Amino acid sequence: MSAHAADPSLYRERDVVPVRRALISLSDKTDLEVLARALADAGVELVSTGSTAASIRSLGIEVTDVAHLTGFPESLGGRVKTLHPAVHAGLLADLRLEDHEKQLAELGIAPFELVVVNLYPFKETIAAGAEGNDAVEQIDIGGPAMVRASAKNFANVAVVVSPGSYPEVIAAVRSGGTSLALRGNLATKAFQHTADYDAAVAAWFTQHVAATDGANASAADSGFSASVTVTGTLQNVLRYGENAHQAAAIYLDGAQGDLQSGTGIAQAEQLGGKEMSYNNYTDADAALRAAYDFAEPAVAIIKHANPCGIASAADIAEAHRKAHACDPVSAYGGVIAANRTVTLALAQTVKGIFTEVIVAPDYEPAALELLQTKKNLRILKLPADFARAPYEYRQISGGVLVQQADVFPSGALSDEWQLVAGEAADAATLADLEFAWRACRAAKSNAILLAADQASVGVGMGQVNRVDSCRLAVERANTLADGAERARGSVAASDAFFPFADGAQILIDAGVKAIVQPGGSIRDDEVVAAAKAAGVTMYVTGERHFFH
Repeated sequence: MSAHAADPSLYRERDVVPVRRALISLSDKTDLEVLARALADAGVELVSTGSTAASIRSLGIEVTDVAHLTGFPESLGGRVKTLHPAVHAGLLADLRLEDHEKQLAELGIAPFELVVVNLYPFKETIAAGAEGNDAVEQIDIGGPAMVRASAKNFANVAVVVSPGSYPEVIAAVRSGGTSLALRGNLATKAFQHTADYDAAVAAWFTQHVAATDGANASAADSGFSASVTVTGTLQNVLRYGENAHQAAAIYLDGAQGDLQSGTGIAQAEQLGGKEMSYNNYTDADAALRAAYDFAEPAVAIIKHANPCGIASAADIAEAHRKAHACDPVSAYGGVIAANRTVTLALAQTVKGIFTEVIVAPDYEPAALELLQTKKNLRILKLPADFARAPYEYRQISGGVLVQQADVFPSGALSDEWQLVAGEAADAATLADLEFAWRACRAAKSNAILLAADQASVGVGMGQVNRVDSCRLAVERANTLADGAERARGSVAASDAFFPFADGAQILIDAGVKAIVQPGGSIRDDEVVAAAKAAGVTMYVTGERHFFH
């Protein structure tokens, strides 16, 4: 503890601090010229390191090298540059204290009022595939030390870690100095920045360097780290959460190591419509999960995290038409996800349907222009590097559950299936079974999905027993299409095994011609016997797909 910490009377008040001296050391030199010229024009003395100093000097702006300040050259391949009392005393001196001011004078060290630092691009380097020593050399030491020192001393020093903060800092310098409130906000961002950075390094070490003994050994054997750090950056405060009385916000994934890497709905660009809500985000994420289970053009329509319809087709507009036909009533006010560029033909159909959100990888210009005429439709464009994270998190009271993402392998799924009843399905029926098996995973368990012609025609989801899910799937198939009995001649997928034959019998009685299910029930023989007795084709996959 500081010798002065217990005596508040020793601290002089200090709000606005004029900026006379700035230390700049940047890996990301975005808008460096703007910053450097503004500071120089304001009469601020600039001190800098290595390539940053060279960049500033190339602009014709006077700058002092840190090596000149410390009297010690940058050494060890750049590992040692700023770790010196001539730097850190100038960062950490609390000039609210006469004692600190006196010591600086005795040491002949001038204080810094502004520090602009961003760190080596460790996460970006790892994401690009760097390993071993290449990764280690991107671990910044001097940068975080300067950032943390300056942030600790926010009473006297403004610390900037992002070019996004340059405008407000430049404005403050021009107006006479940085306020305590501004310095406090900047310090908060700085500590968040170093925490995120350290978490990324720790995650990488845990996965690639840590010895596998004791607790780490069992973690390594399972593919999980012995510890995990979840970080995020506030993107937006939402109007409310799942319900109007709940506060909510969205944070961008900090992407720490393999457990948290992926870009998706949180990074999507909004091209039109009202602000996204909490429920909009959850439904849009569920829709993406469904639509991107297919290699072919596919559309998923989601309501309350469950599918109103899923379909694939050679044309994305046709895929939407078939998906919407599954349950036109529930699709009202739903969320649409497409895994292909939205065409004008698709946009023309969507325009006539009340839709909360549409999300896709891109939009034809004419399609976007048309959709933007719907003022309440939230239009989202996925980032170019959209990818599902390999692991998923769910908070529970007192902890966090982590699991591998449930992702279908590429290629024909049916190659691994076992035919247990009826005749082998023809190519068209087998294709529908594969479609149903993929689409069924998008429905909350217990889930039964009926499909025909690469489109869902009835979905029974979220029931507490599989019999009710079977009844619901058949009922919805036969009552939501102007009286047509769509269950007859369809195929069915069950996300988990049938514990009894009664659920399968409901599907058989409704005229379903083929069923795919995981198998594994102690009464599998009864279930298979029911299918055989009716001449219904049945495959077992050996793998279930619960979605809770």
